[in-house]
Amino acid sequence: MPLSLSRRRFLTVATGALGVAALGDGFLIEPTAIAVTRHDIPVPGLPDELDGFRIACVTDVHLHGGMHRAARATLERLARERPHLVALIGDICNRRIDLDDLVAFAGRARGSVATVATLGNWEHDAGIDQRTGEKAYGLAGVELLCNSTTRIRVGKASLAVVGIDDPVLGRPDVGAATRGLDGREPCIWVLHAPGYVDRIKPGAVPRPAAIISGHTHGGQVRLPWYTPYTPYGSGRFVAGWYRDTLAPLYVSRGIGTVVIPARLFCPPELPIFTLRKVDRTA
Repeated sequence: MPLSLSRRRFLTVATGALGVAALGDGFLIEPTAIAVTRHDIPVPGLPDELDGFRIACVTDVHLHGGMHRAARATLERLARERPHLVALIGDICNRRIDLDDLVAFAGRARGSVATVATLGNWEHDAGIDQRTGEKAYGLAGVELLCNSTTRIRVGKASLAVVGIDDPVLGRPDVGAATRGLDGREPCIWVLHAPGYVDRIKPGAVPRPAAIISGHTHGGQVRLPWYTPYTPYGSGRFVAGWYRDTLAPLYVSRGIGTVVIPARLFCPPELPIFTLRKVDRTA
């Protein structure tokens, strides 16, 4: 005799099955399913040598106790993508004892032209200050930017990259970071926590072509229509593009996880940005 299943019991069983499937996805599949997202950044008057220049942003890897699967998957994608510049923008490792893993990761996460880094709140909380960070990243051939600017040279052209110290536990100083810039050369900012951007008054400093940040994890565990939590320092930002700030701001979902080793409706992300030349009068 066939089993009889009431509508209520069917819905209960179905909901439970969906919950188990979501948990399985959240813990086993989604944390390592790195989404490579692609974005164009229009830059008025961009030199021809920089037209098509590609920047990969890696954030919130949260290395601890070795190189986890998501970190290895990120390195594999970087090797395939071969971006010109890789920016490691904070929370790459969790503790001082993870610095060897940070060096190993940064040494493999290299751009074909240059690699830069900034500090995040987890590094600061672990006692990894600017001097310690510079030493560690230096071993990997990576330049740490802490309220400072570097210039990436391609032929006779250069791209200014501004790195701002972590706004949550560091000492961000946008004035010091942009000192010497006049707004005429192409420029990108990188910083860890995006909430700080809303505290910068438009016109106070030269406007960059774009600002790239992380920190939020995109909510990490969320529903399709609701993000229950983002960490302090996120401000109103969760993930993706925001066009109502002093310059277009992109917030990456990042790579790793914290507290709960899971992601739900929020896959890890490796965003890649391509600079595109546009006419200054356009």
